[in-house]
Amino acid sequence: MLTLDTRVPAVLLRIDRNPFHHGTLGAVRSLGRAGVEVHVAAADSGRSPVSRSRYLHQTHPAPPPDASLREISAELRRVSRRVARPAVLIPMDDAGALAIGHLQQELADFYLLPDQASGLAERVADKATLAEMCETVGIPHPVTLLPQSAAQTAAAVRQLGLPVVAKWSRPWRVPSGAGLRSTVLVRSVGEAQELYRRSEEAGSRLLLQAFLPNGPGRDWFVHGYVDRTGVVRGGGSGRKHRSWPRSAGLTAVGQWTPDPDLKADTERLIGTLGYRGIFDLDFRVDAATGEHCLLDFNPRPGAQFRLFADGADLDVVRALHLDMTHRPLPSAAVLPGRSFVVENYAPLSALRALLRAGPAATATYRRELAWLARDDLAPAFAMGVLWCRHVTRRVLGRLRRAVGPEAPPRQPEGTCAEEARSEDARTDHARTDDERASSC
Repeated sequence: MLTLDTRVPAVLLRIDRNPFHHGTLGAVRSLGRAGVEVHVAAADSGRSPVSRSRYLHQTHPAPPPDASLREISAELRRVSRRVARPAVLIPMDDAGALAIGHLQQELADFYLLPDQASGLAERVADKATLAEMCETVGIPHPVTLLPQSAAQTAAAVRQLGLPVVAKWSRPWRVPSGAGLRSTVLVRSVGEAQELYRRSEEAGSRLLLQAFLPNGPGRDWFVHGYVDRTGVVRGGGSGRKHRSWPRSAGLTAVGQWTPDPDLKADTERLIGTLGYRGIFDLDFRVDAATGEHCLLDFNPRPGAQFRLFADGADLDVVRALHLDMTHRPLPSAAVLPGRSFVVENYAPLSALRALLRAGPAATATYRRELAWLARDDLAPAFAMGVLWCRHVTRRVLGRLRRAVGPEAPPRQPEGTCAEEARSEDARTDHARTDDERASSC
């Protein structure tokens, strides 16, 4: 059984506002069950269901999403003074991970952090530099082009073929409320050029990428923790059976599926980069070649990291705490077939998992739910209430827009909004039962 140093607390940092971030709850429970004092610094901590967890010691204010590095540093120092002793600092979103990557030396006297090279977290999170890294290391990656003008954008679309994936290279810089998404499937040259012309507004370069069609068994992810010696510990590879939004979102239903080739590619990339700390990689299989192509490198825990709680109940968050407190990390005890389900995004899958579950011990071995836990029921109930309110607001908003006299005028054919509406109409009939049950 794992024995964490309970004298050392943990601080979870999340800058992006998302009250439904189940990964934060997973980290609170993972460390809290081991006896660690867990603090959460999050902008929405007051109304998030995470605040109801019995394993949460205290919540703290977090810097806003548009905060400068100086403001983030000052807030983290204030949290440290309240905690009153050095703590393991764990970012739960990209904004937090990138800020900590830049502030590592400043925070070294207040927090325990992996010895990460300065700026490396931002380089791997930048989708343009990630493509360059993959080419250097020899990791499969979709063909990626970075146009420098509207004319080059049109040429890139013709070279890649429609549809094409458009991404902002640094999505954390995209301003909220601008109507820009970090990733979008482009279906016309005009739409791609319109996005390119908004590059300055988005705060980063537009990247065009060959589209890899989704399909059963094609979406994969790899989680792990790289210890102080450079060895990947904990985590594993998994298949994404359901996602939210469909085909391009977070894992709603995932399964632990070991893949030796994927593991070897990951360890080769990690070793070449000299990366340290927790990572979450997203892959999609190229149907033409059968290769797992790396799409994203997230320098923090993935929201579904508890899928990879192994036979010793080691996960990447616990591995980080053990390593930072100089405690031994046990050998991996892989549990192939273990599943993870997010109830609000896959309610019917969650219900089926509950109905099939046997005694508590075997149920824990087979699957884990993101919100519902026998020993910590309050967050699940709080999430249910908040989610129902969220869905009700969205449904009422759609009804008002559909029948209200003040509905916005229809945009000209070919604009991004029109393409999105057309795409919704094409795919609505093909939604899964889970998506219909959780529609918002």
